[in-house]
Amino acid sequence: MKKITLAHITDIHAGSPFFITNLMTRTIEELNEIKPDVVAITGDLTNMGFRQEFTTAKAFIDKIDCPNVLVIPGNHDSRNVGYVHFEDLFGPRHRVVRLKGVTIVGLDSSEPDLDIGRIGRERYGWLSEHFKRAKGIKIFAMHHHLLPVPGTGRERNIVYDAGDLLEVLLDSGVDLVLTGHKHVPWFWRFETMIITTAATISSLKLRGFIKPSYHIFEIEDNKISIFKKFPFGERTLEGIFEKQEKDKCYLRWTKKDLRQLMGLK
Repeated sequence: MKKITLAHITDIHAGSPFFITNLMTRTIEELNEIKPDVVAITGDLTNMGFRQEFTTAKAFIDKIDCPNVLVIPGNHDSRNVGYVHFEDLFGPRHRVVRLKGVTIVGLDSSEPDLDIGRIGRERYGWLSEHFKRAKGIKIFAMHHHLLPVPGTGRERNIVYDAGDLLEVLLDSGVDLVLTGHKHVPWFWRFETMIITTAATISSLKLRGFIKPSYHIFEIEDNKISIFKKFPFGERTLEGIFEKQEKDKCYLRWTKKDLRQLMGLK
C-alpha cells in the first residue's frame, strides 16, 4: 500500500469576530504544498449558520487542491436552519470516501440550534455496514468530541450517545476517530482506537495559550503517523499508531503535558 496523506482541519468559524482570514489562507497554502490525498473538514464552517458565512467558507475550501474533500457540519452550522445551506452548497451531511486501503465515514452529529450532539441509533446500522465491508484502515469523522478533552472546563457537549457509539465503532474495527468542537488538540487511546480532537485553524477563540493548528496523518500499510501543524509554524510528530497483530493495536507517542499544552510552563 502506498502512503496516503490525510489532513484534518476543523472549526473555521467564518463570520465570527474571532475569524482570522490570514490563518485560513495560510492553512490552504500549506495544504496545497503538502498535496494530501484526502482532506477531512469536521464542521463549524460558520459562526451562526447564515448563508453568507457558508459562501465565505466555501470560497476558501474550493481553493484546496485535493481530489477528495470530505466536509461535514458542526453545531454552529445547524443554527438558524443553516443545515439547508450546507446541503445546498456542500451536499449530503453524511459522507463516505474510499481510497485503496483506507475508508473514511463522516456523519453529522449536530442538532438544530443546540450545542449538544448525537449520532443516534437509527444510523448505527448504516455506519456498521460501511465499515464492516471495508478493508485496511478505517476512519470515522464527526464534529463533536467523543471523549472528554483535558483543559476545556466543565464537560457539556460530548455526544449524548457516546457509549453506544464507542461500542459500534469498536465492533466495526475502526482505527481512528477525527473530531473537533472544543478548539483544543488532544489524542486518546481507547482500546484499539485512537480518538483525536483537532483545534481550530482560523479562530482566535482559544483557551490559555493554545494556538490554531491542524492535524496531518500519514498512513502506510498498518501504520499511522500523527502530526500537528501550526499555520506559519512548525510541524511536530505527536505519535505513531501501529496495528501489529490481528485485533491488537499499539501506540507509540510522546505524551503531552497538559500544563505545557495550555502554555502554563
